[in-house]
Amino acid sequence: MTAPFPKAAGSPVPVTLAYGDGIGPEIMEAAIKVIEAAGANIAFERIDIGERVYNAGHSAGITPDAWESLRRTGVFFKAPITTPQGGGFKSLNVTIRKSLGLYANTRPCVSLTPFVDTKHPSVDLVIVRENEEDLYAGIEHRQTQDVYQCLKLISRPGCEKIIRFAFEYARANGRKKVSCFTKDNIMKLTDGLFHKVFDEIKTEYPDIETDHWIIDIGTARLADTPEIFDVIVTSNLYGDIISDVAAQITGSVGLGGSSNVGQHAAMFEAVHGSAPDIAGQNIANPSGLILASVLMLQHIGQSEVAERVHNAWMKTIEDGVHTGDIYKEGRSAEKVGTKAFADAVAQRLGQAPKVLAKASYENGAKFALPQIEKPAPVEKKLVGIDVFCDWDGSADALAEKLQAAQTSNVKLELITNRGVKVWPEGLPETFCTDHWRCRFSGEITNADVAELLAAFAKAGIDFIKTEHLYTFGGERGYSLGQGQ
Repeated sequence: MTAPFPKAAGSPVPVTLAYGDGIGPEIMEAAIKVIEAAGANIAFERIDIGERVYNAGHSAGITPDAWESLRRTGVFFKAPITTPQGGGFKSLNVTIRKSLGLYANTRPCVSLTPFVDTKHPSVDLVIVRENEEDLYAGIEHRQTQDVYQCLKLISRPGCEKIIRFAFEYARANGRKKVSCFTKDNIMKLTDGLFHKVFDEIKTEYPDIETDHWIIDIGTARLADTPEIFDVIVTSNLYGDIISDVAAQITGSVGLGGSSNVGQHAAMFEAVHGSAPDIAGQNIANPSGLILASVLMLQHIGQSEVAERVHNAWMKTIEDGVHTGDIYKEGRSAEKVGTKAFADAVAQRLGQAPKVLAKASYENGAKFALPQIEKPAPVEKKLVGIDVFCDWDGSADALAEKLQAAQTSNVKLELITNRGVKVWPEGLPETFCTDHWRCRFSGEITNADVAELLAAFAKAGIDFIKTEHLYTFGGERGYSLGQGQ
């Protein structure tokens, strides 16, 4: 390996470091070898998180002293960790992002033609994903024998922060277009808010082209003709899915790095998971974590080092030194493991690619994170209540029971089952579960709600949840039932 470059000027920057689970320790060692040889001036503080910590009895997968390090340094370089599927502990990745306010996730996706296989040779786009809200709140309940729910939470400040971030990112990085992905033809309030805020904010950036896509056709176009996109901004779940789509169509999810940024801290990680099935075999591709380190080095003001690492990595790819996931006989020159790939990148520090576009971070592409002002409140008026009931019977029988017990200030308006109106005038073909939404209308108070629920309890009606129905400034703040 060539002699390491001198360290970047200034005092070492404190960075919290986690080696993660599965292939995490291997690819982290590889990434550190490269960035230290490139002259990164960092003082790492190592913490343990993830599977070992879960198994030691810490249900969050992280200890108090690790939180203290994260809050003190404000910069986190993290290898993948294992998150239990279908049960067990909550995702630590989600917990860290939300607890530290890391609301903006950016995932650059660039084709490496002709050195890595892709059907889309000219892709250069960035996914900007909201990180704190949506279904990733993880608020779930089993409410009846048949039905489970997950709450989708979207806020105006959350929408405004991520959308402004996307436009500021685009402007600072010389991007020409920002596309918004939602499903507001179905989720008219939550996704509708995201689209509405996008339309409001885009007028402040007349120099940037914009468009909006429904998530299904947008994802289809992303997979088929990704060249039409530049920056895509979207909510949490959609962003998680389409960023993997974008990474895969440009060559491999294993090549993707990402940043998670907020007002107080930032986290840098690979896009892929911990891949425990190949752990310890020295075959994992460390590229995602190396490219995440490039984003981190820019963030901490060591842009010259970031440029050096990125260009050496691209030169390694150009020279055909490839790990097994991207190796191809007749195109690649050498098949290497994790350690040898890191050595190859380190040997090329100071070199630049000849075919791929040279990375240049001279200006750092830094921008101030958006500051959000809370809007003035509007009149909020209670105009009804949805009472959800566990009922094993027909809609007509439930309506009769509810009407017999309802109080004078409210009136049963409709009953839906999984969102479809089944009373009055429901269709006999509609399949119903044991979970019913019963809507009562009337200008009422919380005292009226309490009286209504007390009457239902006395009548033996098993109500399992309520949702107040409000208007805000005269505008309806709740969805209609399908069939209304």
